[in-house]
Amino acid sequence: MATGRPTHPADRRRPANRGRGIPEATVARLPLYLRALTALSERSVPTVSSEELASAAGVNSAKLRKDFSYLGSYGTRGVGYDVEYLVYQISRELGLTQDWPVVIVGIGNLGHALANYGGFASRGFRVAALLDADPAVVGSSAAGLPVRHMDELEQIAEEEQVSIGVITTPPGAAQQVCDRLVAAGVTSILNFAPTVLSVPDGVDVRKVDLSIELQILAFHEQRKSGEDGADQPVAAPAKAAAKLRRAASTGTDGDFPAVMPA
Repeated sequence: MATGRPTHPADRRRPANRGRGIPEATVARLPLYLRALTALSERSVPTVSSEELASAAGVNSAKLRKDFSYLGSYGTRGVGYDVEYLVYQISRELGLTQDWPVVIVGIGNLGHALANYGGFASRGFRVAALLDADPAVVGSSAAGLPVRHMDELEQIAEEEQVSIGVITTPPGAAQQVCDRLVAAGVTSILNFAPTVLSVPDGVDVRKVDLSIELQILAFHEQRKSGEDGADQPVAAPAKAAAKLRRAASTGTDGDFPAVMPA
C-alpha cells in the first residue's frame, strides 16, 4: 500500500468520485463489496460472478452490476470479475491507496477501543494522534500512542496533515470539538457522540449511533414476537415519556449510554 500523504485538507480537491458522478448510494455500498472481495482474495479465489459477490455483500446482483458500471468495470461473460483487480479498483475509488491520517478525540472506553482496532492500518488509515481535554486522561496511552491535550489539535493537524477526525466525546462536548476540528482544516468527521453536529458546506459527517441501531433491532424483535403497541400496558406511554426525558437530560437512553461511555 502506498504511504504517500495526501495534500492538506484545506488544499485538497474533492474526491474524484464526485466529479465522475457516482451516486452516494453506490459509494455507500463500495466498502461492502471491498470487504467481500478481500475475503475472497485471502482465500486465493481468482474470479467471482456477480451473483456470488452480490450474495456475499448482501445486495442483489442487478444493483451490483449497476454499481460497477459507474467504475467502468463490467466483468467477463462466463468468467466473472477479476477479484484482485476489483480490490484495487474499489480501493483506488475509495481513496484507500494512500495514507489517511486520523485523530481520535475523546479517549474513554470507546476511544480506547477504536485506538486499539487493528483494521485501520490495513485499510489506509493511520491514527496520527489521540486527544482529550481531561487532565486525568492526558499523558496516559492507548495502542502505544500517548494521549495528548486537545490544545495541541491545531499543531497536530498541521504537522500530520490530518484528514479525518473521529469524535467519541460525551454529547455536550461534541459540537465544540467538531468546530475546532473544522477550524484546524479537517474536512471529514466520524461522529460517535449521540448528537447532531452542525458543519459548514464542504465538511462531510458520518454519524454512528449505537442506540438507534439497537432500537431498530428492538422493533424487529417486537414484530417477530407478534407484539405491537396495542398489547402494551396502559402505563407504557407514560413510562416511555419519562425515559425519553431522562435521555434528553443525560444524553443517554434510559439505563444505558446512547453510545459506549466516552
